[in-house]
Amino acid sequence: MIIGKSKKEIDKMRTAGQLTGLVLQELKGLAQPGVTTIEIDRAAEKMIRAAGGLPTFKGYHGFPYSICASVNEQVVHGFPSDYELKDGDIFSIDCGVTLEGFVGDTATTVLVGKVSETWRALVRATEECLDLAIEQCRPGKHLGDIGAAVQQHAEAHGYSVVREYVGHGIGRRMHEDPQIPNYGRPGQGPKIKAGYVFAVEPMINLGTHHTKVLADGWTVVTLDGKPSAHVEHTIAITEAGPEVLTRVSSEQAQMVASTTRLAPK
Repeated sequence: MIIGKSKKEIDKMRTAGQLTGLVLQELKGLAQPGVTTIEIDRAAEKMIRAAGGLPTFKGYHGFPYSICASVNEQVVHGFPSDYELKDGDIFSIDCGVTLEGFVGDTATTVLVGKVSETWRALVRATEECLDLAIEQCRPGKHLGDIGAAVQQHAEAHGYSVVREYVGHGIGRRMHEDPQIPNYGRPGQGPKIKAGYVFAVEPMINLGTHHTKVLADGWTVVTLDGKPSAHVEHTIAITEAGPEVLTRVSSEQAQMVASTTRLAPK
C-alpha cells in the first residue's frame, strides 16, 4: 500500500531531506584523491549526529556503515573501506538521514580528479535520467512513466539500466511501497497522487545491465567490471508538481546549517 503524506508530514520530510542534501553536499567536497572512503563515512556520521539526526543506513538490515560508498564498477551498497580515492575514479555516495521520525535519502556520483570523457558522459547522462524522472512525478502520471523516462534516455545514449535494484516510496521508513524501477512502459502501473513521496534513483551502467553481489553480502558490482553511476533524490508529489526535498541551494544550505547547528567546514 502506498502511504500518502499530510502537509505536516511533508514539512518534516522537507527538513530531513534538506539536512540529508546538505550532508551529501559536504561529503562531495571531501571526495578527493588520497582520501579513503571510510574517512568520508566517519565524516558523514559525525555531521548527521551533530545535527540531531540519525544515520539511517547504519544497522539497517545489518548494514554496518552510515553511507554507501561505491567506486567505479560498484553499483550500490558499497562498503566504506581503506580504499584511497584515485584520480580518474567515479565515486557514488548514497546517504540517508532520519530526523524527527522521517527519512531523507539522496545519492550522487562524484568525479574524482581528472575523469575520462567516457566516464564523465556516463555520469552526466545518469543525472539527466534523474531530472527526466523527476518531471514525471506529477499527479495523474503513472509509475511506469518514471521508469520509461529513465530507460529511454539511458538506452538512447548506449547505456544499460540496472534491473535488480530500484527506487522506492519513503517516509517514516526508508523503504515503503511502491517499488519504482528505472525501466518500464509509459502509462503503466499505479497512478501517482499528491501526497506521495518517492526516492527515485537511476543506476546506469556503461556496459551490461547484469550485476553480482560480492562476498560481503552487500556490495553490488557490474558483471563485466565496467563503471556504473548512481544518483538519487527524495521527491514529494504536490498538486503543483514535484518538489525535490533533498535538493539544497546555497541559500538553503546556510538556512539548514543555522537551524541544525551543522555548519560547513
